[in-house]
Amino acid sequence: MTDNAAVITVTNLIKQFGRFAALRGVTAEFAGGKLYAILGDNGAGKTTLLRTLAGLNHASGGQIKILGATKFHDICDQVGYMAHPSLLYDEMSGMENLAYFAQLYGITDGSRSAEVIRAVGLDPTLARPVGQYSQGMRQRTSLARVLLPVPELLLLDEPFSNMDIESARQMVELLAGFRQGNRTIVITTHQREMAAPIADWVLALHAGRLISFEPGSPAL
Repeated sequence: MTDNAAVITVTNLIKQFGRFAALRGVTAEFAGGKLYAILGDNGAGKTTLLRTLAGLNHASGGQIKILGATKFHDICDQVGYMAHPSLLYDEMSGMENLAYFAQLYGITDGSRSAEVIRAVGLDPTLARPVGQYSQGMRQRTSLARVLLPVPELLLLDEPFSNMDIESARQMVELLAGFRQGNRTIVITTHQREMAAPIADWVLALHAGRLISFEPGSPAL
């Protein structure tokens, strides 16, 4: 793929925490409308790479270009980041959480929260607090939060984490659907079997280095 076609271009990316190098010269390109799965064991650098793409870590070296910009601030409203923790308020319902985050995003359309919660397969009338949700429901609510501002790029850290098989399957189907419309999705996971059905490209990290970048075989 050419640089013009790339939504993300990473060139010789280095991230150090003190004397520890979490990323060691990672170079890769991510095209629009594709789903990328970043695989690796704990400590491989998956989350560090995703957080650096999301502007939450400052690179120690190299360059990142996202949607044509080298400064994350210029495109932050076009990027949705879902952290490993759900970052939801347990005492509030899913809709109350989304209404709160919609205000932070400056979204004044009151129907947007219900729209995105339906999009992830949840009922907007559910009054139960998030603290009583299953892990699968929490992850889907967290994904709904990320979708509120209609981001062009989704960065999802371990979206299948701690889910039962059925909930993970539902998340796989959701992500396969959200890839439509030229939206780019980058996920991290150590569960290759969950990513395999939907990944257009599979990246593998080991000890902070990119050791493979291979085509996937999406079946959904």
